[in-house]
Amino acid sequence: MEKFTRLKIYKSSLIAVFLFVVTGLNAQYSTEFLKYSKLHPEDARIRLQQETVITIEATKEGLEINQEFLEEDLYLNQAATYNSKNTLNFSAFFELNQIEASSFSFENNEYVEKEVVKFTEKDELNTSFYDDTKSLNYVYPNLRKGSKSKLKYSQKIKNPRFLMPFYFGEYYPIKKNKITIIADKGVNLEFRKFNISDDKIKFTKEEKRKQTIYTWELNDQEKYEHEAYTPNYKTILPHIVPIITSYKIKKETKKVLGEVSDLYDWYYSLVENVNIEPANQELVTLVAKITADKKTDLEKVKAIYYWTQKNIKYIAFEYALGGFIPRESNEVFRKKYGDCKDNSSILYRMLEIAGVKGNLTWIGTRSIPYTYEEVPTPVVDNHMILSYENNGRTYYLDATGRYIKFGIPTSFIQGKEALVSYGKDFKIKKVPVVAAKENAIIDITNIKIENGSVIGSSKTSISGYPKIDVFNDLENENTQTKLKQFYNRMFEKGNNKFLVSSFKEANKYHYDNGFIVDYDFEIKNYSKKLGDEIYINLNLNKDLTYYKTDKKRENAIEYDYKRYFKYTTNLEIPTGYKVDYLPEAVKVSNEFLTSEITYVVEGNKVIYNHTIELNFLVLSLEQQKEVNKLIKKIERNYKEIVVLKKE
Repeated sequence: MEKFTRLKIYKSSLIAVFLFVVTGLNAQYSTEFLKYSKLHPEDARIRLQQETVITIEATKEGLEINQEFLEEDLYLNQAATYNSKNTLNFSAFFELNQIEASSFSFENNEYVEKEVVKFTEKDELNTSFYDDTKSLNYVYPNLRKGSKSKLKYSQKIKNPRFLMPFYFGEYYPIKKNKITIIADKGVNLEFRKFNISDDKIKFTKEEKRKQTIYTWELNDQEKYEHEAYTPNYKTILPHIVPIITSYKIKKETKKVLGEVSDLYDWYYSLVENVNIEPANQELVTLVAKITADKKTDLEKVKAIYYWTQKNIKYIAFEYALGGFIPRESNEVFRKKYGDCKDNSSILYRMLEIAGVKGNLTWIGTRSIPYTYEEVPTPVVDNHMILSYENNGRTYYLDATGRYIKFGIPTSFIQGKEALVSYGKDFKIKKVPVVAAKENAIIDITNIKIENGSVIGSSKTSISGYPKIDVFNDLENENTQTKLKQFYNRMFEKGNNKFLVSSFKEANKYHYDNGFIVDYDFEIKNYSKKLGDEIYINLNLNKDLTYYKTDKKRENAIEYDYKRYFKYTTNLEIPTGYKVDYLPEAVKVSNEFLTSEITYVVEGNKVIYNHTIELNFLVLSLEQQKEVNKLIKKIERNYKEIVVLKKE
């Protein structure tokens, strides 16, 4: 009995110690932290509160627009320290007024506030980019697991066209999200919704004597998963784009936005007086020289376009409305650099000197998912190019890049709407998507087997966007050693024992012709010999595997461009051997993917052909499943081998 009593007391003591330890550990953290760390065990933080208040007042001078923001975060693991450093951006259009920031550490059963006292302002400047954006940098002190941070700041919006979208989701959970717009009566607003589910977001509109109050609330929003190669977050996160269509001052109604024509009228007012000074005589002489032997307008435009790509360096340099107004072509010519508008300006002037008409064109890159009808505000575009029309075809000239072949647009504007200027009139056109076969990698390889290794030579031709990518990469490979290493990575066949021994380049950095590389290589111990049989897998390039997506993926996937691959491999049958087994041909096809593998014997050669045509830029989850099914069929053939037997 005494022994049992001692054991009971011992167990009770252990329980007491355990409870003391657990209580002590829990005492390090707030009940709020314990609650949310249990609800969100995989998340680094939760936003407890996110509130935006926008006030729009009509004054004698116009509209006065102010924004106030409140953000409160709770950090759920040790990654909290990575959130210590923060930055706020502002510019000539978004003037930063007030800012307060604090961190809160849980100590002795209460949160202790530590205010941020140092804010460092700097220009966002580097060697390739400058605009009037400034950053305010600050550090939350003593941020750790269980800490909180709170940020309050306000901005003044200088132009009523620049109301920005507000979002109802993020890549972390949000407990409470509230947006309020308080507008004077006479200020008319429209709200364009994207990815919005009205049954989740509570919306109210309250009419007061002098104001209208719009409110949106969404609570307990789960995080959105971030995945590689997902289309821009604007295609996923729920958001609303507010638009001020008009306002009244002294009984006079002033139009702002709402229709594409409103946006275009404002854009045109910014460019109509550009390039009114006489062209620089050196520029006139240059245009005459460039186009001297060109017989048609199309040839002249092409020559001028290539000269601009090669000689005018792209450097974004923007300040206030300078972000929307092209600089004079004479200035761009003198400096030999400029942003997208400046490149368009000098292209426009050079074509004009050559007696050819170009059209300034506004466009949004593929990172912006809206059409001009959906969002007729500056939010809809972020780029300027020049359009040229000839014989019923529109050419989209974007000289911000290099090596861009005349006749194809830059990859990041494929499929996008373009707002084309015709003086006081405009047209909306759609940029074509470049066909897969224009973006081709065509490889012809001859191989033979020597002592188990594969000895071969290849000729690879690259055109379209892949050529542009390769040329940009090659600019950094400035020695023979670096070049050989680059081609080893790029042309790898069979396995990682692939090694280029020599190479020769043709049409390097040529704008029109395909880039061609002839190279010799070896793949050690690639074939297998057992008895009187040799086994070899002729699927030296298994590119299609890279396009099979994870079945657990939750979002669409986006690619830069459509692609086409064609691989031909000619295997020399060793003397004294014959083909004992040849894999069957396979072909798969749907609207997104077409691929085929064939084998034939001709004389002393086995000829292998593999084609891949990828006809997509973006694949939804359902489309990924369809493509994956076809890829799996091809992958089964990737394992097939050719068997050679001694005669």
